[in-house]
Amino acid sequence: MKKYFNLFDFSQRVDYKTEVLSGLTVALALIPEAVAFAFIAGLSPLTGLYAAFVMGLVTSILGGRPGMISGATGAIAVVIVTLAATHGVEYVFAAVVLSGLIQVAAGSLRLGKLIRLVPHPVIFGFVNGLAIIIFMSQLDQFKGTDGNWLTGTPMYILLGLVVLTMLIIWGLPKLTKAVPASLTAIVVVFGLVAIIGIDTKTVGDIASIKGGFPPFHIPSVPFAFETLRIIFPYAAIMAGVGLIESLLTLNIIDEITETRGRSNKEAVAQGVANIASGFFSGMGGCAMIGQSLINVSSGARARLSGIVASVMLLVFIVFGSSLIEQVPMAALTGLMIMVAIGTFEWASIKTVTKMPKKDIFLMFLVTIITAVLHNLALAVLIGVILAALFFAWDNAKRIRARKYVDEKGVKHYEMFGPLFFGSVTAFSEKFDVLTDPEEVIIDFAESRVVDMSAIEALNKITERYHKVGKKVHLRHLSPDCKKLLARADEIIDINIIEDPNYKLVIDELA
Repeated sequence: MKKYFNLFDFSQRVDYKTEVLSGLTVALALIPEAVAFAFIAGLSPLTGLYAAFVMGLVTSILGGRPGMISGATGAIAVVIVTLAATHGVEYVFAAVVLSGLIQVAAGSLRLGKLIRLVPHPVIFGFVNGLAIIIFMSQLDQFKGTDGNWLTGTPMYILLGLVVLTMLIIWGLPKLTKAVPASLTAIVVVFGLVAIIGIDTKTVGDIASIKGGFPPFHIPSVPFAFETLRIIFPYAAIMAGVGLIESLLTLNIIDEITETRGRSNKEAVAQGVANIASGFFSGMGGCAMIGQSLINVSSGARARLSGIVASVMLLVFIVFGSSLIEQVPMAALTGLMIMVAIGTFEWASIKTVTKMPKKDIFLMFLVTIITAVLHNLALAVLIGVILAALFFAWDNAKRIRARKYVDEKGVKHYEMFGPLFFGSVTAFSEKFDVLTDPEEVIIDFAESRVVDMSAIEALNKITERYHKVGKKVHLRHLSPDCKKLLARADEIIDINIIEDPNYKLVIDELA
């Protein structure tokens, strides 16, 4: 029988053994990544490890997505590398604290729901690009200290251990799910190397992870406007990148676990975690899709796994550094390659012939930007902007008009489709001002006046009719359209036909 208990969420059933073992696996996998990301940022390894501990612990307790893992990430490292090089680590700590304040404000203002504006092709591209980044980052383990590829026996040994790790992770779940396959693979490869005495690269060959409890430290920077001017651009970018990556990861974990996280709560938790990280000598961070996938694929679904991962990481730093530094990098490399394979949305390739061309273009573009520039926020931002433009273009082509003259000699234009900035040109071309009768009715029963460009288009078409002595009436405007026109009464003068019995179905739905 499995033992269950409730941790912080009394409605959630938690498997104690699975959560602990999964957290231990994540803790082992966190070490090389945190060290590598610290090096990317030009900081000491402990700066990355402290960030992984603080970020993971705080977000596991306060976050809106149980089972999701946060820590030092490459996306944040890329942002702060210039700040670290030009102004030093103290300014990095200050920027991390400020980015956390921005994220807390974003979550408090409930801006987390804006992640819903990210279309599915962009999410596919983001995930696929991230999978490529995770895979490509592991190739460095196949190079020597001189930057050249390993050859001969060292390469064969490394390849063999990596393949063995991958086979265990792939095959063990088919036999039993009593223990996490990832942790088993690490232990088996570690034991094999230790017993036989195989000479291969270990965690200690990258950097020492020995340290103490993260020291509380107020960033030593001048408390002046000049400091704010320096750190604010970096803090704003860090906050944006962190929220985008965290909330997209939240959505991905939601789909895998078939549950729903709370985006605004997660945004606040990320902010609090970054504030704490900056005050406890950490480089800051956000959600980690690779570690989160390791966690949920091991069966973890609750907050306990993240707490265990963070605490065990600190235990490794303080007490077990000498042992952890002997873990073969081949085991962790094989683990991360399997994470990359699992992260990639293979279904997106299978459905590529069934998707609209614009969606295919979006997906590949976001994938390329993510993989080449390693700028996740830029990739998602470009994807969202292009998706919005594609949507506007499609709707701009949908504006149509059915024309007829009634028994009273009044010409009717029944409009179909939204009237907005993208469709105003096509709208204006629908009218025959010179040949139309003295009175014209424009019917919006199947249309909407959306923005100021639409109001200006109505103003211009009215002016064209008035210049030749003809009257224009608007009919069947929905209440929100009338409000929009009322606000613009200083720039437009149109006779609206009131119809007290008319009611749009869409208004009822709204």
